[in-house]
This record gives sequence, C-alpha cells and structure tokens, in this order.
Amino acid sequence: MKKNIKGLLIILAGIFIVGSCDKKDMLPPYASAGNAPVLSSDVATVSPAPADSGNAVINFSWTSPQYATDSNTVKYILEIDSSATSTDGTFKREVTGLLTTSLTGKELNSILLDWGFPVGETHAINAKLISSYANNNERYISNVVTVQVNAYGDSSVLASSATEVTCALATADQNAVDFSWSASFNGYSGAVTYTLQYDSSGQGFDSPKEIAVGNNMYIKSLTQGELNETAINSGVEGGVTGAIDYRIKAATALGAIVYSNAISITVHSYQSTLRFYMPGGYQAATGNGNDWDPGTAPELIRDLRSGLLNNMYYTYIWLPAGAQFKVTQGRSWDINYGGSGGTLARNGDNFSVDHDGVYRVSVDRNTMKYDIRDGMMGFVGGATGAGWNPPNVFPAYAMGNAATNLFVGITDLAADGWKLIDNSSWNDGSNSVGETRSYGSNGGDGSAMEVNGPNFPNITAAGKYRVVWDGRDVDNIKYQISPAEEMRVVGDGMEGVNAWDPASSPQMTYQGNGKWQITLALVGGKDIKFLAGNAWGALDYEDNSGGSTAVGTPRKIKWEGGDNFKTPAASGTYTITLDEYAQTATISQ
Repeated sequence: MKKNIKGLLIILAGIFIVGSCDKKDMLPPYASAGNAPVLSSDVATVSPAPADSGNAVINFSWTSPQYATDSNTVKYILEIDSSATSTDGTFKREVTGLLTTSLTGKELNSILLDWGFPVGETHAINAKLISSYANNNERYISNVVTVQVNAYGDSSVLASSATEVTCALATADQNAVDFSWSASFNGYSGAVTYTLQYDSSGQGFDSPKEIAVGNNMYIKSLTQGELNETAINSGVEGGVTGAIDYRIKAATALGAIVYSNAISITVHSYQSTLRFYMPGGYQAATGNGNDWDPGTAPELIRDLRSGLLNNMYYTYIWLPAGAQFKVTQGRSWDINYGGSGGTLARNGDNFSVDHDGVYRVSVDRNTMKYDIRDGMMGFVGGATGAGWNPPNVFPAYAMGNAATNLFVGITDLAADGWKLIDNSSWNDGSNSVGETRSYGSNGGDGSAMEVNGPNFPNITAAGKYRVVWDGRDVDNIKYQISPAEEMRVVGDGMEGVNAWDPASSPQMTYQGNGKWQITLALVGGKDIKFLAGNAWGALDYEDNSGGSTAVGTPRKIKWEGGDNFKTPAASGTYTITLDEYAQTATISQ
C-alpha cells in the first residue's frame, strides 16, 4: 500500500512540473504569438510636384509581427495624420500579407489638400502601423514615423480665344473673348472655386480685380462691354488702347490657393457708363430698398455735359432728419465714397443731413468734391411770373416734389421763353458740384432735357400748364407739359352723373400749389378716377394705394396706368382733394 501512495505522489509531482512550464516553450518556431512591427519610411522629407502625380513619393515598410499564422493572412492598417490640422481626417490604408506600401504624389497631395494645407508650406505628417490577425485579434501598434511634406497646387493652364479686341458701345453685348483653363488641384476630391482676375499689364497683379466664375467650371466668356469694363477698371481711359493681364485663381473649400499663367490682351476701349448709387440707413423707411444695400439703393443721375460724363452725378431725394448715406460705384461696396467739409473721400465718412426734406446730392469723382443742399425746382423765364430773375422763383413759382427725381408744377405760361431751375441764382459756368442747374430742351412734350441747355420751346397759347420734371429714368431725364385748365372726376361712383362720361363729369376747382378740390355725393363701393380734360386721352390719375377705401387719409396716385380709386364703403357727401405736388388724393367727409 505504501508503494502505491508513493507512486501516486510521483505522478502528481510530474504533472505539476509539466503544467508550470511556459506555454511558449511548447510552441513550434513558426507559431509565435507576435510582436509590434517596426515601421520605417524611405524619405524624411518630400516635396512632390505635378510631374510626380503618378510616381511613388513615399515608400513605407515594416517588420513582420511574427504571428502564429500564415503571414499571407496578416492584416496591416497604415494610419497617417497630422497635428497641424484640426479636421478629423486620418488617412487609412489596409494591406494584407505585404510588408510595404507606397503613396503616389497625387495620393499624398490629395490627403494634404483635404486637410486644408496651404500650397508650398511644409508640415509634418505622422504615420503608424496597426497589425492583427485577419479577425482583428492580437492588435499591435508600431512606432510613429514623421515625414516633412509639402502640398502642390497643380495650377490651371489658361488660354484665350483672342489677344487683341476692339470694343464698341454699339456692339457691347457681343462676345469678345473666351477664356478656358485646365483643372487645378488634380486629384483633389472637393470643390474648387475658380475666379478670373485681371490687372493692368505688367503690374504683377498687385491689386487685381475679380470676376466670379464658380465651382468646377473651366470656361468664362466676356462680352465687349464686360471686357471694356475690365480695361476701364484697370485704369485705361475710355477711347484709349491698353494691355490687360488675366489669370485664373483656384481655391479649395479649405483655403488652398493657386494661380494660373497670365495672358495679356490688348483692349481698344470705349467710353463706358459708370453708375453710382446711394445706399444708407434711410432706405427702408423711405421705400428705397434695404438699409445700407447698394443692390437696392436709388441710382444717381449722370451729368452728360462735356467733361462731366462718368464724373458728375446727382439726385433729388427726400431724406429724414439724421439720415446717413454714402455713394458707391456700382451695386457693391468695392468702390465707395463718403467725405466731410465738401471733400469727397474713397471709403470716407458717412454723409448725413440734419432735417427732414428734399435734398440735392451731387458728387464729382474727378474733382473729389461733393455738395448737399435743399432740393427744389421752379419756373423761370419771360413766360413765367418770375421773369428771368431766379430770386423771384421760390417759393411762389416752385414745383412740388412728387418722388425721387420727380417734380410736378402748375403755373401760368405766356408765349415766351422759359426754363426750370433748381436754385435762386443762375449757374456760374464752373461745372462744380455746387453750381445751379437749369433745364431746357429743343424738343416738345416728352423730350429729353439738357442741363444749363436751351430754353424750352415757347408755348403756342397762353394759359395754365402742368409741367413734369421727370428724372426717374436716370438715362433719360425728360419733361412733360400739358394744359392744366381743368380736372374732372369721372367714373360710376357719383350720384346723378353719367358713368364714365368725361364731357358731363364734374370739374374740380384749382386751389393753387397743385391742389384741386370738389364736394360730391358718392355712391359707396364704386370706382372713380381723375382726368385733366373733357375727353379721354388727357392726362389721368389712377390709384397707387393698393385699393385703399380710407376716409380722410391721403392715397397715393399715379398717371402711368393703374386701377381706379374706390369710393368709400358708405354712400354720402364727400370732399375730394387731389394734390398733384404731393401726388395724393384724399376723400374726406
């Protein structure tokens, strides 16, 4: 029995000794549990160029982790990132069974551009390798390898359909030149925004102007008018020949920028039209668009006199007390003017006015002067009660300001010369911003007016006349003249009056200062309008209030065609006042 116990103890001791041995000592040489691979790169610095797009520029290699499996099934993940980018854009590449991988110039460049690296700047990228079995078990992470790299731009190549163009106002809308270019940032996966830049030839694009093209677009055509504008904006005077350089700017969404080659085009320019606008804090409150918005601001009138074209601009406009504003060349803030003390300044202080009223605002971009004064218009001349004496004009022979650049006046005219004038003294011939402007024309009703030009044609029959100074079309300031001996109320909204019969319709009484008045029995909910004669064809006023039926509240009027006025909802006796100077009609009980 003792022998048996002793033998059992020997067997158990043997089992314990065997069990306590390291299991690795029992594995064959090819069945290792693995260890971390060692990663290396064949370069420490690389600056690829577009020519390297298809070539390997970085070769990564690593040692075997010696897993207990077939090496052809081992999975490797190469991860590349950089502390210089805030994006979560780690680049990952999976390799199976191999101990090496490469990045081409195009692949590396796309990584860097996706990270937002500027072109030409050196940054460090960090690479590491993660190894594992095919099922992702036994993951090991290698050392980190750092490589200094640069992104390249692969700039566009620009071409043009012409190198010399003659531009003319008559053919301004015809095609002048087509620009085309290759894509920048070859291989970059994001959107690339292209812009056509231009500058006076030889200036090296120190202060380029830009024309937007768009994302991933490779052609831009310019008309003669647009090409001419690039020449004018680059300092080439209208009618002069000059060379302009053009190039393409390409920008990624993350801010990498490159420029194409430059192309020079000789432009035979013409005198184009420069337009000025008046954005300010008064716009919304006065119905002139959105505050401080050049895109919706009223346009100034161009002074067409010799030497003043594209230099002198002015407007007659109502402004509230404290209104601030500036003037812009074009409908953007790129070129804007303010000033103080009568001196115009690029990007200068805001202009302002101290009281409610109609103002005449004048600017001269050549002399860099401005003038802001009360805006007015009146009758002067032998045919008028003021005679040829401007101090007699205001206020007795003043016109009413109906809207921006619109005056309406009613006065007695004799068969003699006459003009319209915006100050109580004659112009002094200085062509300065503060000079008086008088207006005349060689043509009749509806003709264009000239500043400080000839007298209006003499009327053929003395009497009361309605005259309209109309500058609402800034390209064609004109005047209208028509008899003002009567104003009738026509329509189907009057008791005891034939409907829509001008000849039998009641006449209003002229009160002076553009006001007409009449008291009538009106039928509720019907239509009326005003006619300056006893037959259709005479000037007539329609509703511009949107169909208001308000009693005692002025309603805006218009004469360019519109809906009839609505009579009040309740029938009764009402007094109607038509104010041509204020361009309103009021129905009061």
